[in-house]
Amino acid sequence: MDIQIGRGKTARRAYGIDEIALVPGNRTLDPQLADTTWKIGGIERKIPIIASAMDGVVDVGMAVRLSQLGALGVLNLEGIQTRYENPEPILDRIASVGKDEFVSLMQELYAAPIKPELIKQRIQEIKQQGGIAAVSATPVGASKYGNAIAEAKADLLFVQATVVSTAHLSPDSVTPLDLDQFCQEMPMPVLLGNCVTYEVTLNLMKAGAAGVLVGIGPGAACTSRGVLGVGIPQATAIADCAAARDDYYQETGKYIPVIADGGLITGGDICKCIACGADGVMIGSPFARAAEAPGRGYHWGMATPSPVLPRGTRIQVGKTGSLEQILTGPAGLDDGTHNLLGALKTSMGTLGAKNLQEMQQVEVVIAPSLLTEGKVYQKAQQLGMGK
Repeated sequence: MDIQIGRGKTARRAYGIDEIALVPGNRTLDPQLADTTWKIGGIERKIPIIASAMDGVVDVGMAVRLSQLGALGVLNLEGIQTRYENPEPILDRIASVGKDEFVSLMQELYAAPIKPELIKQRIQEIKQQGGIAAVSATPVGASKYGNAIAEAKADLLFVQATVVSTAHLSPDSVTPLDLDQFCQEMPMPVLLGNCVTYEVTLNLMKAGAAGVLVGIGPGAACTSRGVLGVGIPQATAIADCAAARDDYYQETGKYIPVIADGGLITGGDICKCIACGADGVMIGSPFARAAEAPGRGYHWGMATPSPVLPRGTRIQVGKTGSLEQILTGPAGLDDGTHNLLGALKTSMGTLGAKNLQEMQQVEVVIAPSLLTEGKVYQKAQQLGMGK
């Protein structure tokens, strides 16, 4: 139902992940029986969780380890890893600078040119260690460095921007990336994003996307919603985009996964995204807290170093455990940020969902008090859900 904001302007109510809850059905099952496998770009993974392409989250080592654990990590091909032969001292500088100097330092560090030879080198380093070489570039970067990515034989390419569409208008002096042609010509599956609407999701799938990323601005370090005023709360965005996926499948017989990207901190957040229709999730800050993460306990967004309009910041997330603890346990914390796979399987068991397709069909209710009801002591003592 539309809500009238004022004369001549109505709006649709949208819901965030914190505003909904999942309802148990008529059966339960042992969490060991919950099947969380999925396919992305033809690659089967046991865990429907992707580490986002942010410099504080994924480097070569993290990409390899995530692959070994049954998940996936995406390397940013326009970041520190491809601008500097040795990124370690650069990452040290980012972690050590004060907050007042941070933006100018980032703009300085990211002004160094991207080296195509480093793009090839990083992809090869991941593959040589047995990892899945999933990489990310902006549409401009994909146009510039597509040949290098193809020559290095990356396994998956994510073409990402704050908003991606097939109907991009550019000045006469600029030739925009033709997504249809690019998806057809690249020798690996191409995933596209980000978007938040039914229509754009459908258009990206028709353009040849092997997957679509959903989410504008909910990320822990992202400030796009404040800077641009743009975005749709994730629960509604995922449901709308998943509807496009289902309609596309009915029309073509091709099933294109929808990936919820941004704003997810706990296992419960992941469970609710899948219940809203997502096939998998992409997360950043939870993995930035891993001992193996390159960010030294800090996390920042891809648009943070923009030379003209930064749309991100650096947040201190600390280091709370190993990557294995965060992803598959055993958990060392009680707030839902460790053993994300265990949380998903346990939730699926509680809801009686044997696989992700059944998880997408569970009942959802509007529950604005879900995270606060009865939690007065946790909140007062900053324990568990009150941290």
